[in-house]
Amino acid sequence: MITALLIDDDANLRNGMKSFLTRYAPDIEIVGEADSVKAGISAIEFHQPNVVFLDIQLGDGTGFDILEQVMQRKGSLSCHVVFITAHEQYAVKAFRFSALDYLLKPVDPEDLNNVVDKIKKTLSGNDNYAHIDLLLENIRKKVDKFKRIALSTSDGIHLFEVSDIIRCESQDNYTKFYIKDNKPILIAKTLKEYEDLLSEQGFERIHQSHLINLAYLKSYIKKDGGYAVMADNSHLPISQRKKERLQEILKSM
Repeated sequence: MITALLIDDDANLRNGMKSFLTRYAPDIEIVGEADSVKAGISAIEFHQPNVVFLDIQLGDGTGFDILEQVMQRKGSLSCHVVFITAHEQYAVKAFRFSALDYLLKPVDPEDLNNVVDKIKKTLSGNDNYAHIDLLLENIRKKVDKFKRIALSTSDGIHLFEVSDIIRCESQDNYTKFYIKDNKPILIAKTLKEYEDLLSEQGFERIHQSHLINLAYLKSYIKKDGGYAVMADNSHLPISQRKKERLQEILKSM
């Protein structure tokens, strides 16, 4: 069994989550509940659960306060964290950059199933929780553009500077990242997800299979149907509908 803790200041929402978990995730056992930052910290330290389902807004603070204080006191966090939140755009963006799981209220059963499946894989693997530090860094700074991104693979969490990502390539439902001075890394998410995440960071989708960091674009070659030459000497095709867009971008650079 996977042990879990529910931290939310709304008793109705806690009861709803318990019902959801009982129905859709019977192998998760709720070992405790808490309704505040103070009670949440005590519950984590007492129960030492595998998973914490954590609301952002609490009566005496936030879920981020809990993580920060637990990590200050223990030096690390030894549980998987799933945030439960209303659609707070900045927080959701921070979760995605930090490779952290979240559920939007009202919780959808399919989303819950997906998160539970990921929890099982993570608990059987090697998660170093470095992405928690990244999340807290981004939340506290409240910057418009995040400088680092967490990428989750089968062997753990890897943190990279966004500015070091040269390009991303679609491989079915996976995305291969080509990163400066690193070996390529394969992530179990679609290219569309990263296009949404990185489009405001100087990245451009030039083809159904290619998302590039414009800072590493060396040249646009019009012959042979048109292709982009990147700083890693890769030659990438450009879709017909993206050629005009790319030429406009190049003129403004």
